Amino acid sequence: MLYFARWKIALIAVTLLAGILWAAPNFLNAQQRASLPDFMPHKQVNLGLDLQGGSHLLLEVEVEAVVSERLESLRGDVRPLLFGAENRIRHQAGIVGDLVSIRLANASDMETAVAALRPLARQFSGGIFSGGATAPDVLIEEVGTDTITLQFSENAKEQMIRSAVGQSIEIVRRRVDEFGTNEPTIQRQGSDRILVQLPGIDDPERIKDILGKTAKLAFRMVDHTVSPADLKAGRVRSTVDILPDDANPNVPYAVKKQILVAGENLVDAQPGFDQNGRPAVLFRFDSAGAQRFARATKANVGRPFAIVLDNKVISAPVIQEPILGGSGQITGNFTVEGANDLALVLRAGALPAPLTILEERSVGPELGADSVAAGEIAFIIAFLAVIVYMALSYGPVGLFANVALIGNLFLILGVLSLFQATLTLPGIAGIVLTIGMAVDANVLIFERIREELKAGKTALNAIETGYSRALGTILDANITTFIAAGILFAIGSGPVKGFSVTLAIGVVTSVFTAFTVTRLFVSIWAKRRRSSTLVI
Repeated sequence: MLYFARWKIALIAVTLLAGILWAAPNFLNAQQRASLPDFMPHKQVNLGLDLQGGSHLLLEVEVEAVVSERLESLRGDVRPLLFGAENRIRHQAGIVGDLVSIRLANASDMETAVAALRPLARQFSGGIFSGGATAPDVLIEEVGTDTITLQFSENAKEQMIRSAVGQSIEIVRRRVDEFGTNEPTIQRQGSDRILVQLPGIDDPERIKDILGKTAKLAFRMVDHTVSPADLKAGRVRSTVDILPDDANPNVPYAVKKQILVAGENLVDAQPGFDQNGRPAVLFRFDSAGAQRFARATKANVGRPFAIVLDNKVISAPVIQEPILGGSGQITGNFTVEGANDLALVLRAGALPAPLTILEERSVGPELGADSVAAGEIAFIIAFLAVIVYMALSYGPVGLFANVALIGNLFLILGVLSLFQATLTLPGIAGIVLTIGMAVDANVLIFERIREELKAGKTALNAIETGYSRALGTILDANITTFIAAGILFAIGSGPVKGFSVTLAIGVVTSVFTAFTVTRLFVSIWAKRRRSSTLVI
């Protein structure tokens, strides 16, 4: 138990040195870190929202918009089935509440119509909602003698919402990553909410604007046949939408509902400048989008087309010539920052539904600095109290425990830096708690050694027996603490996870330093004393 092979001593020394090297950048400023050699670690521990300030947002996905959009798509699938190549069933289809209502011109067509609509029960979503062969996504019901209703099943609605929230989280994460935020927290909360915590953000309004954009982009033709009087009065055909100008909401556009090319075909968007030096967004389509865009521009030379973002016209240029390369630019009343943000959200993709900000909190850097200062004071007081207690209670071996405690702190900080973990205020509490736990194992060992010395054993025998018999107790205590930390990490969120991470790391490093590092020091000291007596 007291014998250490040279390779073990070397391994312990290398472990402690690695911890010191990985922790060292946290004590250096940016200029000093930049001057470090390439082989030296440069990473620092990331500070959480409560320590460096930032933005806390609770977003809600407007799931009703998802269901409404699906209903509109379902209504659009009705006409090809009832009045397509195979059938000529005259009807009227509209959305009433949460269902599609179809009224037949002739009641005698009821049976044929229901049979024609039957594929929608399984083919609308490709079966991804129901998940089972016996559970249709769309419920078809006959109402009276001439009306048919189509409605999504409850299971299909739940799956729609779950899918929309999951997709929204992914899109939000992409936008935040594009924004360059370090160590953000983005996670689902409840069934339809998303928690977003962004440490270090100094412009919360900009991040809110970026996350709030649905970013549904579409290229649609402007209906130039609508007169200004009809446009002002809202007298347009059912195939035309009246959309406002993004820069001036009082300027309306008559835009055809047909989408020439959708934002889903966009593969890249970058900020740039147009031929006049004004900020613009340069975009590029995939092969399918490029072909559609080429056909649309070739067939509409000399006519204006609208670039629509979230049902607002951001630009309506006239097509001067066919655009065959699959790329183009969006111009408008952009600032450089606005062009950057628009390119960012287009690259990240469109949200499946709008997001509503339910809760917003901003933590200033001053408050974070106060939290760091308070944490440092608590840490120093706890550290000094433990060191003084160990030195006074156990003499030389207590000093060895103190040296191991310092090594333990470097190991914790080094591991946090290595894995780029986020340190929160509860995380600091976890480190402070670890200080006490780190010497708890040494107290058990030293008290056991005292008992063995009182029983008349020699110094070396007492030390060896003390370490061997205390091992089981130390492992039991620390394993249960590690399990508790794991449970907190699994079911907790935000600051609770920060506490559990530092606690778990501290448990592992404490066992290593208490039972290995301290034992090495005590073993070397006891052997060099060459005395059969020992007083601690």
